[in-house]
Amino acid sequence: MAKTNPLTFIQQVRAEVTKVVWPTRREVMLTTVMVFIMAALTAAFFALVDILIRSGLQGVLGLFG
Repeated sequence: MAKTNPLTFIQQVRAEVTKVVWPTRREVMLTTVMVFIMAALTAAFFALVDILIRSGLQGVLGLFG
């Protein structure tokens, strides 16, 4: 692997940083809200699955207990 001069490396880093497109405040807010909504939906789904499995196991154990 070729070694790069530190000055050249810093110049390349600065050139790449200028290409970065930062999200707007609106985009950040929308994606944050979407993450919270998806987290709530996932939590509700797993809570429902947990309740169903618990009820099923209690029913089965009730037959033999």
